[in-house]
Amino acid sequence: MTQSDPVIEWLLDSDPSIRWQVMRDLLDAPDRKWMAERARVETEGWGARLLACRDEDGQWAGGAFLPAGFDPREWHEHGQPWMATTFSLSQLREFGLDPACAQARHTVALIGANARWEEGGQPYWEGEVEECINGRTVADGAYFGIDISPIVDRLAGERLADGGWNCERTRGSVRSSFATTINVLEGLLEFEKSTGGTPRSREARGTGEEFLLERSLFRRLGTGEPADKNFLQFLHPNRWRYDILRALDYFRASAILTDTAPDPRLSEAINHLRTRRLEDGRWPLDRSPPGRVWFEFDDGQGRPSRWVTLRALRVLRWWGTQASIA
Repeated sequence: MTQSDPVIEWLLDSDPSIRWQVMRDLLDAPDRKWMAERARVETEGWGARLLACRDEDGQWAGGAFLPAGFDPREWHEHGQPWMATTFSLSQLREFGLDPACAQARHTVALIGANARWEEGGQPYWEGEVEECINGRTVADGAYFGIDISPIVDRLAGERLADGGWNCERTRGSVRSSFATTINVLEGLLEFEKSTGGTPRSREARGTGEEFLLERSLFRRLGTGEPADKNFLQFLHPNRWRYDILRALDYFRASAILTDTAPDPRLSEAINHLRTRRLEDGRWPLDRSPPGRVWFEFDDGQGRPSRWVTLRALRVLRWWGTQASIA
């Protein structure tokens, strides 16, 4: 890929949060160049805009998981709100806010001092009770330099017999969920990137990966039918939801970290990804989670999406490069 490619030019004609990832993952830019671009996330574009939405105490919208004063009718009538601390912090991680920058360090310290989970009043960096929420808390904490090893150890002990996780475990579920599993896997991977992981966390990540791979990332194990048609549609931002592109991007990052070859069981999902490419070389945004947000950073459902296209191109580049090496 070259900068003269029209799709690459379109991706670069965007926000710093996208540009730096294009430079690193698609153009193989020198570290100093993409890191300089990443540094702009703190002061320009979507990253700076989201940072400006913080409360004085470091939270967003006055709450950990839900905005202050949340009315449950809103969720039923308009969708889950995405403005509180956990989703805003995860979004900054996706943007690539440098964890060493002044605003990142200040924010995570304030969150540790002031944020409490609505579920039980626990300090934010001690985690909640649901595995899906804790997976993202681990990812954010590890990325931003917080010691979240107690949550990691707890998650490793909360696996179900099939190797994955389900937020409904405490309510009797004995089968893992695709969505909960990917949230936990992303957290464990970020923990491993930051600390090297532990034998228990690495083993848990392995069984979680196997849960998805046995199902080709989207199929029911018993019947082979798609577990949910929405898994084959491209979603952004994912928040806690699952689709195969999110899973493929996870497996790309996992293989790069561990220097392992792609698992051939990813091939069906890869082929589906290829079929969804538009004639002009881009990928569409099929859907976005409904609910209140600070601002939009895609052009709308049904239109080409820079975020979906970035993730699709880097997955296919990794898959093709590794296949040619093999």
